[in-house]
Amino acid sequence: MSLSKGELYTYLTNKNGLGKKGTLVACVKGVKSDDLIKAIERIPLEKRKQVKEVTLDMANNMIGLPI
Repeated sequence: MSLSKGELYTYLTNKNGLGKKGTLVACVKGVKSDDLIKAIERIPLEKRKQVKEVTLDMANNMIGLPI
C-alpha cells in the first residue's frame, strides 16, 4: 500500500530541527525543478541566506536549482 498513490514529493528540511518543530520547511508535490524553485523563492531571502549546507540527490531534475 502506498500513501502517495504513486505521486512524488520533495521535502525541504532543517537538519538542526532534529525532527522537532521547525524541521519540515516545505513539502512540494512533484520533483520538477521549476516547482521546487517556486517553493524556494517563497521563503524570505533573509532565511535563504542562512542556509549553510545543501544536500540533494543526483537526479537530473536537480540541475539548475538556485541554491
